[in-house]
Amino acid sequence: MLNDRTTPLSLLATRRSGRPRDLVAPGPDAAQLDQILEIAARTPDHGKIAPWRFVVVGPEQRDTLATVITTAYRAERPQAAATEIAALEQFAQQAPTLVVLLFSPRTASHIPLWEQELSVGAVGMNLLHATHALGFAGGWLTGWPSYSDAVRDAFGAEPERIAGFFFLGTPGRPLEERPRPDLSAIITKWEG
Repeated sequence: MLNDRTTPLSLLATRRSGRPRDLVAPGPDAAQLDQILEIAARTPDHGKIAPWRFVVVGPEQRDTLATVITTAYRAERPQAAATEIAALEQFAQQAPTLVVLLFSPRTASHIPLWEQELSVGAVGMNLLHATHALGFAGGWLTGWPSYSDAVRDAFGAEPERIAGFFFLGTPGRPLEERPRPDLSAIITKWEG
């Protein structure tokens, strides 16, 4: 279902990030999520090494994730305020669907890590585009949980890193347009 997004360019032009706290049910069902992840994986990948992977966190696992995050935060910051802990508990509970994208570098490969990092970023963007194409919205969050080794260890191990938490669902309120860069400030013609 493309809603009013009928051409590929209009689809790309209408994609907006949804604030995870504003995303409500329904989220993608199992078949739709499989389709989203299949499309996400269709990304530039020099060497065909797939330096990324997905972890789907089900609704019944959100309390456990909240505990992992808050326990790790308290261990790192024992003087954390109750409001900080509450915000981290809420982080794990947002939106009906959650996918954690992990950067899984292939260190034995001749492909430079920089190119592998670019590939994981492209996977994340494809994930958001596929989500939008199916009529949902997504929000890509990083923040403290993405940089915590203890949180990462709940999903993988060194040298993996969390590229982001992708919260998917239906917008509970209209999506906002954010300021975009002035193209004249970011495009130059090479004078070589």
